[in-house]
Amino acid sequence: MIKVGIVGGTGYTGVELLRILSQHPEVEIQAITSRKEAGVAVHELFPGLRGKVKLNFSDPDETNLGKCDVVFFATPNGVAMKQTADLLNAGVRVIDLAADFRIRDVLVWEKWYGMTHASPELLSEAVYGLPEVNRNEIKAARLVANPGCYPTAVQLGFLPLIELGIIDAEHLIADVKSGVSGAGRNAEIHTLYAEVSDNFKAYGVSGHRHYPEIKQGLSKIADKSVDLTFVPHLTPMIRGIHATLYARLTASIDLQELFEKRYVNEPFVDVLPAGSHPETRSVRGSNFCRISVHLPQEGDTAVVLVVTDNLVKGAAGQAVQNMNLMFGFSETLGINQIAQIP
Repeated sequence: MIKVGIVGGTGYTGVELLRILSQHPEVEIQAITSRKEAGVAVHELFPGLRGKVKLNFSDPDETNLGKCDVVFFATPNGVAMKQTADLLNAGVRVIDLAADFRIRDVLVWEKWYGMTHASPELLSEAVYGLPEVNRNEIKAARLVANPGCYPTAVQLGFLPLIELGIIDAEHLIADVKSGVSGAGRNAEIHTLYAEVSDNFKAYGVSGHRHYPEIKQGLSKIADKSVDLTFVPHLTPMIRGIHATLYARLTASIDLQELFEKRYVNEPFVDVLPAGSHPETRSVRGSNFCRISVHLPQEGDTAVVLVVTDNLVKGAAGQAVQNMNLMFGFSETLGINQIAQIP
């Protein structure tokens, strides 16, 4: 049994962590922090956790997280980087669900996130928490940078093609749609029901902060510079990521066999039968990533379809998957839930 703390327990990723960890057989939740809701019982804010989480939210400045074995940061960008060094020095492992430690180059990070990095010395130590790529490194890590929701889907879709080096890696296209929960729980006009419902739009076409994370990850896998056009979209649904990925092939290969062999031992990546079209509802509430691969008109452009739940495999579920690896638990422990139907 390990002792767990959650910093920032009132956002969508924070409450998703609570939902998952409250059912994890090897976890005892020690603290859940929130400045705004300090003193309020968790079940008062989230009635679905009544009887499962019996803690009150606590003020982060008055909470001794140093007694935890691992602390999750489900906070806005810029929070974890100010507290992580002290926790690591106290022997606590850290999993950051925000972007503070995802980008290795501090200047690139500061450009895209618009602030000075408070702990640049930790960037080289942080392990990027994509288990399908960095499983062994995650097991030994003190600090894990949990991937973003868009980067998880895009990297898993391109991964087999990049590893084999059979595509034009300088002209990739990632056309990706997200449910509105990906924008967080803050009250903002663009996420109001009247704005989102019956509407569909692209955004961040000139540059989205997940772009450098995707580029960094794919370039590391390819061992050379990789570039892509990444266009995110907001869809009128609560949860889900749907990525349509395009890559020009430079060699002939059985794509179905390639993807099936690459992911045959991955517990949370499901390669669907040839000709399939994965749906976001097939992963809702689960940690699964479902993939299909196509070669339209028998041409030279591979089309990869990827679906995930942005709050689970794209955030909290993957964070718990990383925790399981870090503490030697079965990788699927506590996160093997079936998708919600309907």
